[in-house]
Amino acid sequence: MTSTVTSPPRSDPDEPAYRVLLIEDDEADAILVEELLHDTGMPFELTVRTTLAAARAALAEQRIDCILLDLHLPDVSGTAAVTAVRELAPHSAVIVLTGLSEDRAGTEAMAAGAQDYLVKGKVEAELLRRSLRYAVYRSRTERASIQAEAGRLRAEENARLERGLLPPPILGTSKVKVTSRYLPGAPMALLGGDFLDVVEGDDGLLHAVVGDVSGHGRDAAALGVLLRIAWRSLILGGHRGEDLLHLMERVLVAERDNTSLFATCTLLTLDQENRTATLHLAGHHEPLLTTAEGTRELTAAHGIALGILPGLRQWPHTTVPLPDSGSLTIYTDGLVEGHNGGTGRRLQVDGLLALIGTTAAADPADPAARIDRLIEQAQTLNAGRHTDDLAVLHLAWGSDH
Repeated sequence: MTSTVTSPPRSDPDEPAYRVLLIEDDEADAILVEELLHDTGMPFELTVRTTLAAARAALAEQRIDCILLDLHLPDVSGTAAVTAVRELAPHSAVIVLTGLSEDRAGTEAMAAGAQDYLVKGKVEAELLRRSLRYAVYRSRTERASIQAEAGRLRAEENARLERGLLPPPILGTSKVKVTSRYLPGAPMALLGGDFLDVVEGDDGLLHAVVGDVSGHGRDAAALGVLLRIAWRSLILGGHRGEDLLHLMERVLVAERDNTSLFATCTLLTLDQENRTATLHLAGHHEPLLTTAEGTRELTAAHGIALGILPGLRQWPHTTVPLPDSGSLTIYTDGLVEGHNGGTGRRLQVDGLLALIGTTAAADPADPAARIDRLIEQAQTLNAGRHTDDLAVLHLAWGSDH
């Protein structure tokens, strides 16, 4: 028997109807359940199926609040029926219907995942009403608890990964003010593979890296942490420039699970005494230089991303002069690939420079406030249409920082 029954209209049209799936192969028992549902006075939509196979098709087509399950079906029986239904509809409440002689069947079914059980022949309308409402409430509470726990675990994992992706800078005598920001691509999302770091070496130079591992999720984030730690260790070990990038690429190739994963990065060495910055761009875009005259994108030679063609070692360097006072901003593409409001275009570097022009006047003495305002404006323009992690590293020196 296959049927769908809807209760008569209720006096309160705002009261939602319970969507009930009855899996019962005995036609007389099915008719009795339908009559009891009518007697409860509850609004309901009842779908009846006689086998688990037929119920599977019904569950694929519609959302069900509660499943009334007979434990003796033609294609499955006992707690195996409960397990199968829970796998098919993990978010639906399950009430088992047992026989008068099945003393332990109900408790065993609840141990297998059912929210409640009812004994055929002893069910009255009021009992069915209370059991159904309680089972649905309990199922929703359990689901909310699971989601809350998943959110807590995700937040803890994010915190651990963030500590690895955003370490405190190692600074000695440097007077450069370091500001960094990292935001995942979506609320509650796991951090991706963007990473950054700043270290003052024994040579007295300030070294910085901003990178982006392709892909998202824990694999990209873990690889980003690995590359960031490798970079810091290699910098402290005295490796520089092309040699450093070659060793980072070896680490990436050895540690990645997927050969399609690659990483872009910008290496920057800031020589404060000689007022120069040396750049190595491995598939990454140029930093921005801000001076008293405004902000512009630096012109620098480009090299290949790490892991694209391992061993190629094409990472030319560019050295640019720096003013006595100014700042450098290095960022990942999540900051510029979002939409530029309702223009139908992406923000890109030109749009970012326009935003910087408006934020420079606000909080001129506080680079952290400017960076926060810049990110906020870019995200407002994007309005959630493009989701990617973004990392920003801001290095300021001289009287204006």
